[in-house]
This record gives sequence, structure tokens and C-alpha cells, in this order.
Amino acid sequence: MKTLDVITIGRASVDLYGAQVGGRLEDMASFQKYIGGSPTNMAAGTARLGLKSALITRVGDEHMGRFIREELECEGVDVRGVKTDPERLTALVLLGIRDERQFPLIFYRENCADMALCEDDIDEGFIAESRCLTATGTHLSHPRTEAAVLKALKLARKHGALCALDIDYRPNLWGLAGHGEGESRFIESAAVTAKLQGTLHLFDLIVGTEEEFHIAGGSTDTIAALRAVRALTKATLVCKRGPMGAAAFTGEIPDTLDEGEAGPGFPIEVFNVLGAGDGFMSGLLKGWLTDQDWPTSLAYANACGAFAVSRHGCTPAYPSWEELRFFLKRGVVNPALRKDAELEQLHWSTTRKGDWSEMRVFAFDHRMQLEDMARDAGVESSRIGEFKKLCLDAALKVADGRPGHGILCDGRLGREALYAAAGAGLWIGRPVEWPGSRPLTLEPEIGPDFGGLGEWPLSNVVKVLCFCHPEDDAEMREKQEAVLTRLFHAARRNRLEFLLEVIPSKVGAVDDDTTARLIDRIYEIGIYPDWWKLEPFKTDAAWARACAAIEARDKHTRGIVVLGLDAPEEELAASFKLAARHPLVKGFAVGRTIFADAARAWLSGKIDNAEAVAMMARRYSALCEIWDAARAGKGEAA
Repeated sequence: MKTLDVITIGRASVDLYGAQVGGRLEDMASFQKYIGGSPTNMAAGTARLGLKSALITRVGDEHMGRFIREELECEGVDVRGVKTDPERLTALVLLGIRDERQFPLIFYRENCADMALCEDDIDEGFIAESRCLTATGTHLSHPRTEAAVLKALKLARKHGALCALDIDYRPNLWGLAGHGEGESRFIESAAVTAKLQGTLHLFDLIVGTEEEFHIAGGSTDTIAALRAVRALTKATLVCKRGPMGAAAFTGEIPDTLDEGEAGPGFPIEVFNVLGAGDGFMSGLLKGWLTDQDWPTSLAYANACGAFAVSRHGCTPAYPSWEELRFFLKRGVVNPALRKDAELEQLHWSTTRKGDWSEMRVFAFDHRMQLEDMARDAGVESSRIGEFKKLCLDAALKVADGRPGHGILCDGRLGREALYAAAGAGLWIGRPVEWPGSRPLTLEPEIGPDFGGLGEWPLSNVVKVLCFCHPEDDAEMREKQEAVLTRLFHAARRNRLEFLLEVIPSKVGAVDDDTTARLIDRIYEIGIYPDWWKLEPFKTDAAWARACAAIEARDKHTRGIVVLGLDAPEEELAASFKLAARHPLVKGFAVGRTIFADAARAWLSGKIDNAEAVAMMARRYSALCEIWDAARAGKGEAA
């Protein structure tokens, strides 16, 4: 049974992309970390477009190898074929963006894990599951990896799968250029030509730039090279032509590239040429494997390549299927696609990682309230950090490794708990507002330039509470919106999700429209929260209007969590029943109802650590059960 659309095979690396643009690689001061390597990029790129993809490669038994595996899993790629090499390190690549033509890069691939791929790593049953196997040229450069690729190709053909080749010629990786010549794209080599030509008959689709067909065809005349390749294979040949798009040839090669089948090109600003070919191949495979004609397939490919050259990084630049369809329908509005606000919002919201369709959040990010409790108990506020570690223990005990649980914890009083939560499988929200401030001000750790967010793990969600009301005067509104706007853009710049909590009831009178009006205003000023944290409304009408306001502006929002406001369990149960009727409400984020009694007793020495954890775990677990029951029953009847 064909459960996979495509398996890619070959390179897997970690790309360390220079964050500064326009300078030498020598001058780069910081780097962004992404998955890389053509087959890895293509596996992720096709998964984003809705294909069921998998990768065959090797990674090291270390942090970078685990990073690649985890990122692929988040992208929806099947990683059964990703083997862990206990002896070798994962490959690294350092890259920079000098200008639209220069892209300095250094390959760190000496005896790397993916080059140890061998025939024993190729499982016939796994290959048989796929409709297509896609290889890249680099892994034909070494006898061991070549043997693995050839075995995979022969098994694919045995089981009726299509086979595709991205020539992906990098002279450096064939040993033809020095370490400092990573950006070199073409060096003539009879040996490389012979190696490639020995495999061309195995493929149904062969893709390359003009220079890559030069090496495959053994001629620097593109038409002559294509004809030499055609003499060896009946495959469809797709020749990439940079800004001129691409041409597909299913039969004899004509006298000019213009006579091939073509798809529309896109007049966009070139920002980064790295990874464009892998994006192109992802789009092409989407069209080819869904039986589109070549002009349509090439339109997909050209558009995916356009996204790649317009953004930072390779895989992160590739579009989702929804984004690609939107772009093909709407067209280019701003040639600098990364500056197209509508497109960037769609890209962000349709490529976020992780499934958080259920949210049971234990909120112990409270600072002012716990400081008051410590003061009342006559103990130093330093003990609050110890207590927050117990809160985390309670959260982990209830979650027990199951999805859909999370915490809210601060980095000032709860730093140790916050750090300990990393990698534990919890959703992690982290507050930035100074407690109780109005107009909104932020914690000192954020810094006057908001640069503190640059130190946060990408798994942390920026949570900000704003006491605001639609009837705020102009001065108050301006001050608060300025902070929120700057914070939102700082979060996006640092690849962090954003949760906005609004509590109008603490400011003025509220009715069924109050929060919906606030939501409309937030979107009007260009803020698109990934999450909303809202008060437990008293009426279904208030919930309906708030949800409608969000969905009208952002149908891809993560959703809403209901806050607790220190309400007793019975009152929360009633509010959960009301909220659970609305699918956009994903769960709750409750704090004092869970921890307040335990905190007072523990801080005053009346209970020990184990008793505090047990007390909080019971209450958190009870709220989880109440929410789950409300959701299962779809809340109160209409």
C-alpha cells in the first residue's frame, strides 16, 4: 500500500545562516539555525504543500541530529528513514547573504553522518510504501552513498514508484573546489559527467539549472547538453533558467529553451538565492505527483522558488499549500515578498509548528500576588522561585507526558522553573508585562529596545496582559497600543508566538460587545495574536461576538484560552461549559484557583513540598477533567 507520496534521499545538515545581510561572512555576528541539505529541504517543502513525505539520511547522535529529526517531525515528515550514526557528527553549513548574487558558504562535512549512508540503511518495505523516490546528485559522489542511492532507486522501480533526480551539482562536495569555494556552482569534470550519466536511465524526471545540465550532458552548450542527456533517458527534463522561469521537455530537445513547456514567472525582488532550487523542486513534485500538467506544475515550482529567494533561510521560506494557492490567485503586490504584510501573516500562521488544539494551562506566572503572599507569611520573596518549581512538578505530574498541557511562568521570580520546563513537552507561555501596570509597561528583562526577547528559547510564547477598554481616552490608548505594536513585531522578529490577554472588566463597565470591540481594534492596528486569553464571559452572546471578531480577521489564529480570575472551582465549571460551546476556545489558563491555598500554606511552613505538589496536582487535574467534560459535551445547550 502506498502510504507515502515521496521519499527524498541524501544530505541532511544544520544551516547556520548569517543574520546580518549585505556583509562578508567574516563579519557575521550572529546566526539563525535551520534544517538544511537539499533532500531535507525538499522533504519539508513537499510536506508543507500537503504531500506525505519522508527522508532517508543519517544524522549524528547529538544535539544537531536531534534538532533535524525534531524539526522534520514538526513539519510532518516521516523520519523512519533517518538513521542515527553513533560515530559521526551531523553536517553543518555556514551561510551568508552578501547580495542578490553572492552567497558565501562553508560546508562542514568531513566524515559527516549523512555521507555514511549505506546499503544496509535502505529498507525495501519502506521504499515500497512510496509513490516516488527523489535523489540528489551529491550522494552519487562517494561509493558508499552511491550504493545506497542505487539500491533505493532499483527498489523504487521494482515497486512501481516514479524516480526523480535533482542534479544539485556542488563542485565543492565532489572534491573539485576548496573549502572556501562553497558557492561555486560549476567546474567541468569528465569524471562527474560519467558518474551522472551512468544513472540517468533510472529516472522519470530530471531537474537542474543550465550549469547542472552542462555537467550531466558533458557540454557547456545547454541545448547540446540536454540532447546528450536525452540520448540516455526518456525522463522529462526540466531546465531551470533563473528569473526566466523554467522549461520542461518531454520529448526531443528543440533548438531553443523557449520552445519547452513553461509556467508563469513572478517579478519579485531577489533577496537570497540559497535554497531556491529546493523550493522549486518541492513545488514541481507537488504538481507532478498530483497529475497536474507541466505549465501548472512549473507555476507551482516557480512560485515556490520565488518565495525562497525572497526570504531568509531555505526551508523556513517555503510556502504552505494555502499560502501558495493564495499567492497564485492574488499575484505579486509587493515584489519584496518578505515585506508583503498580508502574505507574511499567512506564511507565519500556516507554518507554525506543534499541535495545540487542546490547552490545559496551569498559570503560575503571578508575581505581585505571590509577593503579597510571601510578605503575609513573613518570608523572603526568594522563596517564590522554589514554590514555582513545585508548580512545575505538579503540572508535569498531571500532564504525565500527554499532549495538550502547558504552563505560564515568568523569568524573574520563576526562572529556574521556566528553564526546567524546556523540552518537557509542555506549552510554555512567558509574561512580559510589569504586573498591574496601566498604561502598559514591561518587565526590565525585555529591555528598552525589546532586545531581551532575542535571548528567549523559540518554544516560549510571549504573553502580555493589557488592562484596556474600548472607552479608554486617546492618550491611554495611544500609549498602550504603541507598546503592544512594538512588542508584537519584536516577537515576530525573534520567531516567537504572541499571546494577548485583555481584561476590560478591571477598567470599566462591560457588555456583550466590549471584548469584541477591543479585538477589532487590535487587528485594525496590525497586531495578529497567535493566541488570545480572555475573561470568562457571562453570556453566550459575548463569546459568539468575540469569536466572530477574531475569525473575521484571522481564520488561522491558534485560538482562545479562558483565564480564571481566582474564581472558585464551581464558578469556573460554569464558565467552562459556556466557553466550550465555541470551537475557537481551546482550553483554559488558570492559576490562583490551583495554587493559592497551597502557596499560602507552603510559604508559612504548614505543608511540605510533597503536600504542596499533591494539592496543586489534584486541583489542576480536577480542572482538566471539568474542561474535558465540558468540551466532550460541547458546553451548555444553546
